[in-house]
Amino acid sequence: MLKELQEKKSKFLKEAEELKNNRNEWNSKASAFAKRRDELNKKTKELIEKAQEYRVKRDEYNEQVSSNKELRNDLNDKANEVYSKVDGIRKKDSTTSGRSLNELRKEIDHMEFKQQTEVLSPEKERALVDKISEMKEEFRKKKEQLEQNQELKTFLTEAQSYRDQASEYHKKVKEYADLAQEYHDKMIECFREADKTRADADAQHKEFVKAQETADEYHKQFLKLQKEVRDFDKVIVGLKKKTKAEKDTKDKVEYKKQAEDVYAQFKAGEKLNTEDLLLLQRSGLL
Repeated sequence: MLKELQEKKSKFLKEAEELKNNRNEWNSKASAFAKRRDELNKKTKELIEKAQEYRVKRDEYNEQVSSNKELRNDLNDKANEVYSKVDGIRKKDSTTSGRSLNELRKEIDHMEFKQQTEVLSPEKERALVDKISEMKEEFRKKKEQLEQNQELKTFLTEAQSYRDQASEYHKKVKEYADLAQEYHDKMIECFREADKTRADADAQHKEFVKAQETADEYHKQFLKLQKEVRDFDKVIVGLKKKTKAEKDTKDKVEYKKQAEDVYAQFKAGEKLNTEDLLLLQRSGLL
């Protein structure tokens, strides 16, 4: 019985050691997943912060676009007002015929905006450029014709001054719009990368949870076996004590019987040796 219990205890100890090793292995895996998850979460946070910085820069440049666009449009409106005056005088005096400078200017502006903002085939862009050149030449000739009138020349000079100033603000509008677009693209790229790293971090967290649950299950089984081993220890210790007590009792019975046999020999007058006398003395029969 004792041997059987000791064998079972050894078996449980071996299984407990395997469970402990498995638990430690999965705890190690969980730690690796957690570390990678934390690294990815940190990177996600950094990317979002960088994207927010790009957003601030984009918004600043967009404000510059709006501000310069407002100044540009205001100057263009002033130029158009002057051109309207010129057209009024032209019609009144019948100075020239055909389209007005204001109409030509607006149409040229519209076509130039189309050229700058729309994606055109090489053939269509070439045709548009030719049309713009043609209309600019028409505008130039009509302007030279009108400038022969001193009053009209003064107005046209004023209008051109407004147009030149508006052109400078238009350059700034385009410059700031390009910068705003650049930082907008950077912001979008950062947010896109942040979404990817966040998804990777979530995947690592799922792996961490699974590894931790596996490690916890091995730990639970390990603790259960440890309790079994402790219970076996208690039973084994009890059996050893019981076996020892039984052996001591048996030895005492045999010792007493041996002493009684020697005492009987003594009473019968048989001669006893020194060992026999010591036995009777220790047993209390002498």
